[in-house]
Amino acid sequence: MADIRPFKAYRPTKEKVGRVAALPYDVFSRKEALEYVKENPESFLAIDRPETQFEPDHDMYAPEVYKKAHDMLHEQMENGVFVQDEEKSYYIYEQTMNGRTQTGIVACASIDDYLNGVIKKHENTRADKEEDRIKHVYNCEAQTGPIFLCYRENKMLSDLINKVKEVDEPVYDFVSADDVKSRVWVIDDNEETDTISRIFATIDAVYIADGHHRCASAVKVGLKKREENEGKVRGKQEYDYFLSVLFPDNELMIMDYNRVVKDLNGLSKDEFFDKLKEKFDLVKENEAVKPFKKGEFGLFIDDEWFRLSAHADILKSDAVDGLDVSVLQNEVLSPILGIGDPRTDKRIDFVGGIRGLKELEDRCHNDMKLAFSMYPTSISELFAVADEKRLMPPKSTWFEPKLLSGLFIHEINGTII
Repeated sequence: MADIRPFKAYRPTKEKVGRVAALPYDVFSRKEALEYVKENPESFLAIDRPETQFEPDHDMYAPEVYKKAHDMLHEQMENGVFVQDEEKSYYIYEQTMNGRTQTGIVACASIDDYLNGVIKKHENTRADKEEDRIKHVYNCEAQTGPIFLCYRENKMLSDLINKVKEVDEPVYDFVSADDVKSRVWVIDDNEETDTISRIFATIDAVYIADGHHRCASAVKVGLKKREENEGKVRGKQEYDYFLSVLFPDNELMIMDYNRVVKDLNGLSKDEFFDKLKEKFDLVKENEAVKPFKKGEFGLFIDDEWFRLSAHADILKSDAVDGLDVSVLQNEVLSPILGIGDPRTDKRIDFVGGIRGLKELEDRCHNDMKLAFSMYPTSISELFAVADEKRLMPPKSTWFEPKLLSGLFIHEINGTII
């Protein structure tokens, strides 16, 4: 059962929140982060990406870079930019984007639940990406970017959340740089926080939707802290838990995660099409192709769009092999285009659906030869893969909106009372 608990968050003041809260560190390139921080010096991105405080050619993983993150964060805590709540609280975090609203509970989740499989993952992580966040969390002595978790919708929890939203005034109500409206409520009533904890204790599985690297890093910092503090009671220290936002599955939307490829692997266009036709029906379209069902793909090449419909014999019922991203990888990218490992092959890149189909065309006009538009992976498919303790191919899901960093901060030193 899920061990989810309230905590005393550090939060920006109401006057500062709109300028401080920032999109996650990993949606920015180094150049983009530097430019954004120059234009928005109060943004939490300066702490999330502390290399922005150094020369552009400075080693972004040097020890002094992480120390700078620590110093900036704790200076802002001391100066009152961030203020800690006096009571252990849960927080309701509502996001509205393009008319669609999703509402999660901000809380701390147990690293032991991650280790024992109550918190389930669906993709692998890379050691180099983990190491950066391990150093960031360890040096800052705090978790600053929440992990995006989800669970199967629970009516009691939904009713409680809706009641709070109807009765209480939000402590935050602002629009962030990505044009997403954010509202936050604080739940610090002991009876309500106990109820929320008891409800989560009846939920047997929680799933990582987004933030696998941040989650793995938080867990490894917690394990490192346990080694350093041998003798302290496990499960009772702040580092035994990590900052999370938990959303019900029925409110979430996964967007398409599209592919662009650099070349045809030595094939002519006609040879490529002949191989495709062995496995797909191929129809030329007069406009950009956004697939409207599973087993369907868009193909952009030489300024033309085509709709690919997979033949029945290549569609599988298997939780992983049945994913559209797997069909494309197993039937096209690997055997025809020679891309065996999309995690490491430099001939392929991935484009989140938030950027639109025009981004695929632009990439093909710039540095790529062809693009594939995808039908989005569903939440139920994500759950099925995770429940089987298996992994999706890389870049299978793109969640929007993103969770803001610097909106809630969880200090990892200290004992839970």
